[in-house]
Amino acid sequence: MADAPKRAQAPRPDIGSGSLRVGRLTKPHGLKGGVKLELFTDNPDLRFTPGSVFHLQVPEDSEWFGRSVTLRELRWFNTQPVGFFDEVPDRTGAESIVRAILWIDEHAVAEGTEENAWYDSQLVGLSVRRDGVEVGVVSEVQHFPAQDLLTVKTVQGSVLVPFVEAIVPRVDLEAGVVEVTPPAGLFEEIPDDTPDPA
Repeated sequence: MADAPKRAQAPRPDIGSGSLRVGRLTKPHGLKGGVKLELFTDNPDLRFTPGSVFHLQVPEDSEWFGRSVTLRELRWFNTQPVGFFDEVPDRTGAESIVRAILWIDEHAVAEGTEENAWYDSQLVGLSVRRDGVEVGVVSEVQHFPAQDLLTVKTVQGSVLVPFVEAIVPRVDLEAGVVEVTPPAGLFEEIPDDTPDPA
């Protein structure tokens, strides 16, 4: 079973500081306004409760720009989560809101601590260590649907490190350290042991 990705959550200028990204609306479901969800949280039962309010990250030309939605119900259809929102009454509304990213406020985050979730600002600048030896410093966090990537600045240049438990088993904010167990070749070139032809 693949490792669940760790989550580095960055506030967006149009969302406000202290916000946490928890999901993305992917496609309409049915005729009553249901929208399939891609979850960016390990704890949907905590984040997606009836009455939860989500701020929307959408393009500025979207009719949903600057708006929020309130969850009426979260249902599961063949292991696929589907959200029903007060502001989305039908399939037409669902079609207009797909691809929106859902964010929740810091006060909602504070109601429960989500394991393996950090803000970008907490990660950038941390020392990256392998076997106790520093190999670089986190300079950026890149967000993708499948997983997040840490950009690690090293003496050889920048290295992209998948932010998953198999490679980043521990983040110690108090010590200012990210521990990594990278596969061979991620931080250095693998020597070519093939002998030169005679």
